[in-house]
Amino acid sequence: MPYINVRIAAPKSAETAQQVAKLLTDLAVSVLGKQREVVAVDVQFATPESWFVGGKTVASQALNTFFIEVKVTTGTNARDDKAKFIVAAYDGMHAILGTVTPTSYIVTQNVDGEDWGFGGQTQAYRYIAPQVK
Repeated sequence: MPYINVRIAAPKSAETAQQVAKLLTDLAVSVLGKQREVVAVDVQFATPESWFVGGKTVASQALNTFFIEVKVTTGTNARDDKAKFIVAAYDGMHAILGTVTPTSYIVTQNVDGEDWGFGGQTQAYRYIAPQVK
């Protein structure tokens, strides 16, 4: 874990998607302490003409923008970890996309370990299983 969902209002580009996936994977590992092999990043693009900030399209404002949603298991990251991730992700996205609106949002969400998992096992099971043996 985590699962990172990214929506970008900028021209669609495989190169941009790759840069964003690398940035967020690297930050999940270095800032949030996650294992690289289980970090999932889903990058999606929206047209700048269909994304509105302040009632105006970002296209009409000559801006790019993004929304990043990061789901982590409850209790695995401190407030400071998440704050550092948000700062570094915003700065990194700004470097990749160029001029971005300050209303580019990053949301970290805690999900209970019983409520999600991967490989057919919940996060709660992954925590408890080694202790039972």
